[in-house]
Amino acid sequence: MRKRHPILFTFFSLFVLAIFIFVIAYVVTIGAGRWSLIPGDKIAVVKIEGVILNSSDIIEELKEYNSNDSVKAILLRIDSPGGAVAPSQEIYEEVKKIRDEGKKKVVTSMGSVAASGGYYIASVSDKIVANPGSITGSIGVILELANVSGFMKKVGVESVVVKSGKYKDIGSVFRTMTKEERDLLQGVIDDTHDQFIEAVSEGRGIDKDKLIPIADGRVFTGRQAKELGLVDEIGNMQDAIKIAADMVGIIGEPSIIEKKKRFSIIDLIRNRSLIDWIGTGKSIVGGEGIFNMKYLLVY
Repeated sequence: MRKRHPILFTFFSLFVLAIFIFVIAYVVTIGAGRWSLIPGDKIAVVKIEGVILNSSDIIEELKEYNSNDSVKAILLRIDSPGGAVAPSQEIYEEVKKIRDEGKKKVVTSMGSVAASGGYYIASVSDKIVANPGSITGSIGVILELANVSGFMKKVGVESVVVKSGKYKDIGSVFRTMTKEERDLLQGVIDDTHDQFIEAVSEGRGIDKDKLIPIADGRVFTGRQAKELGLVDEIGNMQDAIKIAADMVGIIGEPSIIEKKKRFSIIDLIRNRSLIDWIGTGKSIVGGEGIFNMKYLLVY
């Protein structure tokens, strides 16, 4: 074939080489969470970065590593100012399941910031390691709503609302909120805040009454947080890896596996809700108001 059809042979060889390269690239990147070319006990790194708006990808990673017998510990690398309430709670619950199951240890390494929703998730890990200057804490809830009624009057635009119940347009940007509405929303905020405190109390093993005085939204450095019992150790990510290795009895340098994040236009479009986050705090979908209640640190 090589002598009779040199061009065809060359094309076929290049095709086989391309398939080989693709398979290797897939195993190294996409398949890194399921397989590893490096033998021995492993520590899996799961990164939680930026504003927490969605939990599905993180939960998928956690489940995958939890079912991998070669993974002995999971390291959460958190660099997040917080995010939406529900996704933060969902990730917390998945980490709690792994911790309660007891087959693997979960260690958190804090980056520049691991506050509010970021701390919410960290609090349930077996051990928390923070840099001395990491910003953490911010145990609190915030609901931001705009009021453009004054502007609407100036430009001569009137909002007409037809609703099925007196509270259906609660938080409308087109009118001033009533005291009754504010009290109702405050009750929702207070209950969500109480859930946050209870979660940290359970995760850290700190009495709830001791948490309440510092659970007012204030932030702490990693060093301050350690003094308060909100974190366990001061150190960087490499220190956290060593701590995780020691906790599960890995001798020597542990093998680290991590899923490579792929950028896609779909992800960019999906994160359009970030605009709502930065903006009014309320998105309008299908004519209904959807609140973006958040565990959020503005920093």
